Amino acid sequence: MAKVTLSILSDMKKNGEKFTSLTAYDATLAHLVSSQGVEVILVGDSLGNVCQGHTSTVPVTVDDMCYHTRCVSAKAGDSLLIADLPFASYTSEQQALGNATRLMQAGAEVVKLEGEAWLVPIVARLREQGIPSCVHLGLTPQSVHVLGGYKVQGRDEARATAMIEAAIALEKAGAAILVLECVPSVLAAEITRSVQIPVIGIGAGAETDGQILVIYDLLNMTAGRKPRFVKNFMAESDSTQDAVAAFVRAVKDRTFPAPEHGFE
Repeated sequence: MAKVTLSILSDMKKNGEKFTSLTAYDATLAHLVSSQGVEVILVGDSLGNVCQGHTSTVPVTVDDMCYHTRCVSAKAGDSLLIADLPFASYTSEQQALGNATRLMQAGAEVVKLEGEAWLVPIVARLREQGIPSCVHLGLTPQSVHVLGGYKVQGRDEARATAMIEAAIALEKAGAAILVLECVPSVLAAEITRSVQIPVIGIGAGAETDGQILVIYDLLNMTAGRKPRFVKNFMAESDSTQDAVAAFVRAVKDRTFPAPEHGFE
């Protein structure tokens, strides 16, 4: 696999070629993922749940994210490396710029933020300073207390319209990638068609340009209730390498996600 760049992901979208993404939190997981041809690695603030044992991502700090990003970047290989800006670390343009700079210096190639239209000036400022951004819409785990839990987003017409408009505005501001989590499959497909930048889905149906899972979910190591959008790729695999390779094949040949992994 050649070094994956934003330009390569854009070309894959234009050509209708699906791409894959998985989370990683250390060098060993990064090597596992990158060696199987996964195009995008996300150092997710989900590490708060799966590594630190918290019930949400809220306690994760910028220092935590920088540490894990450095670990992952050492073995990320040719995969594109995205890292999350954690809770309340981008409340202003200046704060976002400072913390995004730290993540980029730790090895990230793109930074991810959660939100909608209010992020437009922040995304524009980061772009001006040479920092690509990925914006996470739909179920945004950092806002779990406002959302009242981990619930599907965009089922009513007003919210769906707001998400479409936000996606278009964020692209115009300079966002490089979008992530859609737990949104109805029809809405995710419409958003994907409405923008030229790549869209990654998780619990967002099969029509997004790419798919992402938390690596531990894919390996059937979920602690607690397994989300609907998860598939256990270890069930028919002899090794973790086989399981990751099976995920890549399933996304590429469009057998994952299946209808039962999405929401209507």
